Amino acid sequence: MTENQDLLYSIPVPLLDWYNIHKRVLPWRGTRDPYQVWVSEIMLQQTRVAAVMSYYLRWMEELPTVADLAAVNEEKLMKLWQGLGYYSRARNLRRAAQAIMADFGGVFPDRWEDILTLPGVGDYTAGAVASIAFGQPVPAVDGNVLRVAARVAGISGNILDPAVRKDIRARISAAMPPDRPGEFNQALMDLGATVCLPNGAPLCEDCPLAPLCEANRLHLQDKLPVREKKKSRRVEDLTVYLLLRDGTVALRKRPDTGLLAGLWEFPHTPGALAEDAAGSAVTAWGLTPLDWQKKLTARHVFTHVEWHMTGYVLSVRGENRDLFWANRAELEQLAVPSAFKKFLEEAKALL
Repeated sequence: MTENQDLLYSIPVPLLDWYNIHKRVLPWRGTRDPYQVWVSEIMLQQTRVAAVMSYYLRWMEELPTVADLAAVNEEKLMKLWQGLGYYSRARNLRRAAQAIMADFGGVFPDRWEDILTLPGVGDYTAGAVASIAFGQPVPAVDGNVLRVAARVAGISGNILDPAVRKDIRARISAAMPPDRPGEFNQALMDLGATVCLPNGAPLCEDCPLAPLCEANRLHLQDKLPVREKKKSRRVEDLTVYLLLRDGTVALRKRPDTGLLAGLWEFPHTPGALAEDAAGSAVTAWGLTPLDWQKKLTARHVFTHVEWHMTGYVLSVRGENRDLFWANRAELEQLAVPSAFKKFLEEAKALL
């Protein structure tokens, strides 16, 4: 197999003709407001489109401008983001909004180079905003685009290698039509998301680029793109406690750095503990177990770690200054990460 860079120069016409008919209808499409484009792109990082739509609509209702985002408090920010995961994205959005207010007079910067200086913004997001909102001929190369380019041009390099990604970005930039850069980027994204699917299962019969595609010609769809194997996730066992007291449930706030930084969680200890050992942990917190009501199990997968959780629901008495006792209304307002979804649902049912 030989790489054929010239094939990428031929994709704009058939790709954009296809996009004119088949583009996805999404809440953030059809706008050139850079704030809306930017928020949507950050939300879509490592998150499915279907999961993002309701979050995006609620976010825009609550925080319709850069100034609103810059001024929002931490609890409301985290509550709006609750369930989307990768919570540093929300904090970076607010930090970037504050930078726009301080450094750009509250006006979203319109140059790719300036957009790239914002916290949490990389080449892809800067390219998406610059091309869609400001019509600049800058590529936005995400996993979907890397897959399409590797298959069409027969690129056999590992797409997780920065040098290979840089080369593909340069090729996409050279192929980009200067009069429709935003639509070209979105068309590549849509094609990768709906037709040129991952894991060797593309819908080549529906693809406007199939006549040009090296992977299609050589039947290498299951071999391209080349990605190095992911490292196996680390598994951690946890024991989670739903501690009930007088119509409230115990929460504690996670540290300001690290995984799920600054969010509210149900208290837990390392290991999968039996009831007697779990009771000793509760006692060590200065609490007295009164009634063991239920045992729960749950599992949550992060990028690099997998939590296997054993949970206990019990009523207690006593005080611990590291715990916050939330009633039902307070529980609804606090940002509890989706890792604890099963326990949160149980707590709401009991309060």
